[in-house]
Amino acid sequence: MMTRKEYEDSLRKMNLNVWFMGEKIENPVDHPIIRPSMNSVGMTYELAQMPEYQEVMTAVSNLTGKRINRFCHLHQSTEDLKNKVKMQRLLGQKTASCFQRCVGMDAFNAIYSTTYEIDEACGTEYHKRFVEYLKYVQDNDLVVDGAMTDPKGDRGLSPSQQEDPDLYLHIDEVREDGIIVSGAKAHQTGAINSHEHLIMPTIAMREEDADYAVSFACPSDAEGILMIYGRQSCDTRKSEEYHDIDPGNTEFGGHEALVVFDRVFIPKERVFMCREYQFAGMMVERFAGYHRQSYGGCKVGVGDVLIGAAALAADYNGVPKATHIKDKIIEMTHLNETLYACGIACSSEGKQMKAGNYMVDLLLANVCKQNITRFPYEIARLAEDIAGGIMVTMPSEADLRHPELGKVVRKYLVGAKGKHVENRMRILRLIENITLGTAAVGYRTESMHGAGSPQAQRIMIARQSDLESKKEMARNIAKIDVSLDH
Repeated sequence: MMTRKEYEDSLRKMNLNVWFMGEKIENPVDHPIIRPSMNSVGMTYELAQMPEYQEVMTAVSNLTGKRINRFCHLHQSTEDLKNKVKMQRLLGQKTASCFQRCVGMDAFNAIYSTTYEIDEACGTEYHKRFVEYLKYVQDNDLVVDGAMTDPKGDRGLSPSQQEDPDLYLHIDEVREDGIIVSGAKAHQTGAINSHEHLIMPTIAMREEDADYAVSFACPSDAEGILMIYGRQSCDTRKSEEYHDIDPGNTEFGGHEALVVFDRVFIPKERVFMCREYQFAGMMVERFAGYHRQSYGGCKVGVGDVLIGAAALAADYNGVPKATHIKDKIIEMTHLNETLYACGIACSSEGKQMKAGNYMVDLLLANVCKQNITRFPYEIARLAEDIAGGIMVTMPSEADLRHPELGKVVRKYLVGAKGKHVENRMRILRLIENITLGTAAVGYRTESMHGAGSPQAQRIMIARQSDLESKKEMARNIAKIDVSLDH
């Protein structure tokens, strides 16, 4: 397994084509706005080296027998599924942000089982190829951007009906030695911090959409790949002269990017689906299940930090014993632990797939993510309530450091007796960061749209709920004679 330093050095060796705010970024690793997101990924390497976290952060590979980072692992039991959620909560607690490797891990497990069943039905060799690819990822402890979401264009039209075919990533050409692809993947978490991109289709496909039913892997610096870094609220605070307080979380962060593929060549051995449109929906559904489980860990860990920050804000405001404050913190804790319970529940009810790895209970995973679309918003609202309006109106760090204005800021931003003004400002900025700033991308907004929209989960809940069996239970209890209804 790589160390944090080895990870950073490995990215510096890559020739990434990255742009931000109209400028090409020659060194993304050390760019002040991008760097915090890379630090979050670095934490996945750092904790994996610590003996006290070995059980949750690492696992023994079923492919090689070696100990590997859990982010590169294929789940071999329900215990593995639960440890995944525990690992994600731990990393959320350590970074208070998105740590970006979950999507790749979820893609590994979805593609592993799907390629097995494609080969079984079609006589292809995708599974064998993918196993060799994953061995490479595990042996080198790589960060992989699992890429599913396309720009989609007109949502009322299928991929093949779009005016511009590139609005869904697609196959341009099939050659004997591989394929050529064009299009884009949007909202790509941690793309710029990743060694590889692992591509999946974004929706179930029909025969006329076969060119869009494609799965493959390629290096992040492959010829023809362009990455445009996404804007975040308050992101430029990280590059200001005074950037120790105002960013809220100066060391860690997350990022998203638009990843464009302009006739990128993919060697045959890295292609895992090529026009098998019948299996696109299976891959999407399985990935979505794993990724909706993930939110019962990562968002809970960030929630833990936000609850702690709200409690500290109450201390600095001088109201920690107020009944309504204590009740709000209890409510935040209740909501957060309910999310964790959902993540553990769908893991505990997991089942072994034909390929041998384990899949979460899809109904419970979708219930988990449906709750995620709601509870973090309430947790954030309560944190903002406890923090007070000063969280979004207080002067800047530059004002605090000013030789004359600083005296005024310290005089009028004083809170509870014995509490330092600067510390009060720091905790308020952290709450702002998690609820409204750069971390909100990985907490508040991502809770709504990450791993699919709320409606996508409701569709899956309806599909998985087995309503007919529930109706039969009611008929039996009520002693209904069905023949009388005809």
